[in-house]
Formats: sequence, C-alpha cells, structure tokens
Amino acid sequence: MYNEIYKLIKETASKRNLKDSTVDAYCVTIHHFMESIGKTTLDDLTIHDVDVFLSEKRLVGIAPQTYNHYLSAIRFLYKRLLKIYLDEDDFPRMKNDIHLPIVLSKDEIDVILNATTNLKHKTILATMYSAGLRVSEVTHLHYCDISRTSKSIHVRDTKSRNERYTLLADRTLDLLTKYWFEYGKPMDILFPSEHTGSYIRTDSLNQLIKTSAKKAGITKKVSSHCFRHSFASHLLESGCDIKYIQSLLGHRDPKSTEVYLHVSNKTLLGLRSPFDTVEVKHE
Repeated sequence: MYNEIYKLIKETASKRNLKDSTVDAYCVTIHHFMESIGKTTLDDLTIHDVDVFLSEKRLVGIAPQTYNHYLSAIRFLYKRLLKIYLDEDDFPRMKNDIHLPIVLSKDEIDVILNATTNLKHKTILATMYSAGLRVSEVTHLHYCDISRTSKSIHVRDTKSRNERYTLLADRTLDLLTKYWFEYGKPMDILFPSEHTGSYIRTDSLNQLIKTSAKKAGITKKVSSHCFRHSFASHLLESGCDIKYIQSLLGHRDPKSTEVYLHVSNKTLLGLRSPFDTVEVKHE
C-alpha cells in the first residue's frame, strides 16, 4: 500500500545524500503517521493531520527526542514531497532533557575488556574506546583504514558524513594484529559478521557491550556510547586541548564536546573548590 510512497521518499532523500539509516527511519515513521490518521495517499494529507498526530503524541507523553524525530520525518514529507511548508511557530520542536553522559573509569574499561573473552569482541570494544568511535563507525571499519605507520584510524562512515582521523593506541594495534591473524586476515571489512560476511549489526554489538558490562559486575547503565564518552573525558583529564578532542570525535558543534567538562574528574583537571583555598584564621 505504501510502497510507492517509500519509493518517492528514497528518491527524494538520495538527491540530498541522506544516510540510508535516516531514510529507513523516515519511512517507518511516515508509515506510522499515515496509519494513525487513516490516510493511504499523499494527496489526502493536510496540515490538520499533522496537528492531530503530534498533539496525540504530546498527550501520551513521549520523549522529546522521539517527538522531534516524528516532526523531522513529517516535515521532510511535507516540504520535499508535498511542497507544503509547516510553520515552525505552529509545529515547534520539543526541548530535549539534557542528561550528562555516563563515563567509565579506566579501571572499569579494563574490567569490561577482561570479561570479554572472545578475541574479536574484545578487539572491537578496545578499538571503540581507544579511538572514541561510535558503534556504527567501528562496525564499518575496513582493513585499509588502519595505519600502522602513522598510528591512526581513518573514520569514513560517520554520522555527520565528515571523514576524520583518530588515534590508534599501541595496545589496540597489538589486539588488532592478533585478531587479524587468528580470524583469517580480513582484507575488506575489518570486523565482518560471521553469519553474513557483511557489517555486524549495531544492535548485536550493543547487546554484547551490555552483556560484558554485566559479566564484569559494572552497575552503571553501560551502552556503546559510554566508550566514546570515556575516551573524551579521559583525554580531557590528561590535559588534551578540548579543540583536539572535538576534532578526534568529529563534532561539528563545540558545545557537543564541552559537555565533557561537566563529567571529567575535576581533581585531575587541577581544579579546587574556592572553599579549600580560603585561609582559615585561628583565634
């Protein structure tokens, strides 16, 4: 029923070079939108339909991030396919609740790696932490992206489509070398799926991380992004300039990197409370 609409969305999105994951998410959301309002063709859609749908979502109390995703997908549909402008005053984005990232200590990172007995899985996690990679970035690494000579990793398939270079730690290189020889010397995809030979599914890797953290006895809510957060925070604590960290992470907006000022160990940063610097006068 919606195949023709999906086709139009994908054709329009390809002209704007949107990532496949974004396009797929838009298709799922637009399907949900049209089913919810009981419409099957684009010609029947109205601005009132958007108001009804989004009002219902607000009433059920969905998370701002989810609401904003719905709005982005619908705005794309109306603006790009229907040529109808949705006024931002009438359909504003919801303000996101800001939560500080969860950061693991270096000891906690080591404990998780030690609890990960599978060499391939351990190498993936070590690469994520030591290079500050997103889960989608580590799964899309290729053999040619690893440079032994410059001790760097070329990150190509990024969220923002901006290629970058990041760090290749000696410990990670040792693990990568051992893994490469023991797993058949992969010359294309660095960490291919054992079942399909293609890229590992990110949800599978996310589950692996949670399993390893639980096995290691870590009580924090560990996710794949914790490794990236920890990489940035530990670099900041070691004295690395925040601009270099921004470059290594591939952040476009400096504000995305500045959040690590809030979660880094203030003692390691050399900061003391002014209360500790006040001279105590004894009578």
